[in-house]
Amino acid sequence: MNKPVPLSPEALCHHCEPSQFSFKTTDELDDLTEIIGQDRAVQAVHFGIGIQHEGYNLYVMGPSGMGKHSMVHQYLEQKAAAREEPSDWCYVNNFEQSHKPKALRLPHGHGAQFALEMEQLIEELSSVLPAAFNSEEYRSHIQALEEGLEELQEHAFKELEEAATKQQIKLFRSPSGFTFAPLRNNKELSSEAFDKLPEDERAAIERIVEALQEQLQAIIQRVARWRKETRHKVDELNRKVAMSAVGNLIEELRSSYAKQPEVLEYLDAVEHDVVNNIKDFLKSDEANENPGDPNSLHRYKVNNLVLNNRKGGVPVIYLDNPTYLNLVGRAEHIAQFGTLMTDFTLLKPGALHEANGGYLLVDAHKLLTQPYAWEGLKRALYANQINIEPLEKMWGLASTVSLEPEPIPLELKIVIMGDRMLYYMLHEYDPDFGELFKVQADFEEHIERNPENNLLMGRLIATIARKEKLLPFGRDAVARVIDYASRHVEDAHKLTTHMRSIADLLREADYWSRQRDNSLVESADILHAIDQQEHRASRVRERVHEEIQRGDIIIDSSGDKVGQVNALSVLGLGNYSFGQPSRVTATVHIGEGQVVDIEREVEMGGPIHSKGVLILSSFIAARYARKQPLSLSASLVFEQNYGGVEGDSASLAELCALLSALADTPIKQSLAMTGSVNQHGQVQPIGGVNEKIEGFFQVCSARGLNGEQGVIIPACNTKNLMLHPDVIEAVRQGQFHIYEVHSADEALTLLTGIEVGEVNEEGDYPEGSLNAMAYDRLHEMTLIRQHYAEQAKEKEESEKEEKTGDEPPTQAG
Repeated sequence: MNKPVPLSPEALCHHCEPSQFSFKTTDELDDLTEIIGQDRAVQAVHFGIGIQHEGYNLYVMGPSGMGKHSMVHQYLEQKAAAREEPSDWCYVNNFEQSHKPKALRLPHGHGAQFALEMEQLIEELSSVLPAAFNSEEYRSHIQALEEGLEELQEHAFKELEEAATKQQIKLFRSPSGFTFAPLRNNKELSSEAFDKLPEDERAAIERIVEALQEQLQAIIQRVARWRKETRHKVDELNRKVAMSAVGNLIEELRSSYAKQPEVLEYLDAVEHDVVNNIKDFLKSDEANENPGDPNSLHRYKVNNLVLNNRKGGVPVIYLDNPTYLNLVGRAEHIAQFGTLMTDFTLLKPGALHEANGGYLLVDAHKLLTQPYAWEGLKRALYANQINIEPLEKMWGLASTVSLEPEPIPLELKIVIMGDRMLYYMLHEYDPDFGELFKVQADFEEHIERNPENNLLMGRLIATIARKEKLLPFGRDAVARVIDYASRHVEDAHKLTTHMRSIADLLREADYWSRQRDNSLVESADILHAIDQQEHRASRVRERVHEEIQRGDIIIDSSGDKVGQVNALSVLGLGNYSFGQPSRVTATVHIGEGQVVDIEREVEMGGPIHSKGVLILSSFIAARYARKQPLSLSASLVFEQNYGGVEGDSASLAELCALLSALADTPIKQSLAMTGSVNQHGQVQPIGGVNEKIEGFFQVCSARGLNGEQGVIIPACNTKNLMLHPDVIEAVRQGQFHIYEVHSADEALTLLTGIEVGEVNEEGDYPEGSLNAMAYDRLHEMTLIRQHYAEQAKEKEESEKEEKTGDEPPTQAG
């Protein structure tokens, strides 16, 4: 096996050459109108917005900072501008059931006009109706009716009085009623005198009075009937007077809304209610403006729920706080005399109302964390209508009478934006999600790095610079931004699509350029901005490296040690991550083929790390236990680890430490390594390779580079290298080395300086090879274990014989 050679400096970073660009500054470039590298997502958005069938709402997914919101919102604004304006919606009073307000659809822009016209109508009626009922003509009619009633009453009572007088009976009228009294010589007979009359005369008078009483009762009934008839005549007169005043005014509104049957129906109800409640228009102004009072003129108002005042196009609404009430609307309350009151004028719209006919954008995480908001949205989408109802009523927790507004038809597209995990979880656990959101727009996290996309990145930089009034960027600065985009995505052949990071770098570079009074952002400004970003976030990294230099965290970067390897790991803190070397040690002893993962035993190792250790066990058994039992026990541990271990990127280091301990062969501490290994010893790629290399380099550089230090990485990770210029310069001077390996054997050759050795046809390894030493050690352990097993067996048999000899002979019966 050939010993791996260090990578060349050119392989450590794929620099973008400024000479590939024909422009000098970004001022020469056109603005970028499309989003870079998101063809799949853009096509999905176009399809989801274009198809007009139920359930084809969109879920736009990808990490935050990708520009999803900006792209989707911009496209929706373009689509919205070309569509016909949606209707206005308002709520009006239901005169038959006031707790069930009616919804009216009005043509675009007519909602405010209708509300104003209704207000003017009520104002005119409030002046016209009192004037009509105070007119001389109306008073004359009322007076005539009253006089007619009075004349009938007087005539009836006069006839009764005359009939009584003829029979010597006097009819007396008083506020308390009518009475009859007998007369003698035209004078009222007193009760004493009446009692002194003969009995037959008294009986005759009583019969006359009883007959007169019956006549009086009949007259009183006729008077009640006459009064009722007069009231009907007055009501009819009032109706005619009101109709003459109301009809003309409402007829003007009817002509304006002749094509709106719902509005005409409402105007008919208004006219009927006004005619039947004339007295409400004759009250004082204060009495007529009390919300919640069924007799108040407030009931004729129009609640403009949604007014689409856009000049062309449909609404595009982004709901930042998607609570249940903010989605479906609410009924507000006001306090009156210590009681909370509400009516149709206190109904407030939700985002579904405001976006109706257009598009609504919602953040998935915010939506799902708001109580009942997700359920409320699904109910609206399934029913294709928006129903304003309080939560307590929706869940049957209230029995009080509340408003039940008429639902409003729902016609809009919902666009939910979130990460992929939420999308897959919703698909898995919510069967409704797949029915309602049938289109997914998945945003790419990176794109190919090629001349075409490099130029698009330059146009993106130009667009952001002009939009945010930044200094123009030179082509060398654009090249460094492209390098940063590759480093951000950890791939020398890719560019990140995380627009937020790019924009932040541009703003910071502009700041540092202005600090130097430059008129152009140069490559030095980009590099300085990157360094400053790292410096602001590197406090923890510096403390960790300081502890390594002081010896509190023990890391060797020179010398040789048996069963000890420098493994490389990455610590992530917020949006900053850095590499840290960790010491991995292994010990072996006679046992039954078990490799103990100490991290797992104390529950500080994650399942992926434990899986890696089990793979090591399989590798050892497959290589050395083909002709003999695996008579060893081994233990692996990350020394000075107090925060747990997860991932399998250290499994190569653990394997090398284990084989070093098994073969009793020292490992160079000047080399650190990272990589995952499979059961066949092949090295697999890992993440964070740049941070890991730079972490060990910084430790070695602080101690002083000696030309022997370096890092071993998987060959698959070479394409991910976008290292810091300091590391590249050290490699160029031969002070630091980076090796790529394809197998564990190559890594062992580098670490030990000894050939690993391949098995021959007889199943043996070459003498002096690492495998031979490991195999011989295992064979020795097997012999020792067999020896002790035989001794234990002999001892057991000896004890059994001694026990048998001590027993007395059995007597035959």
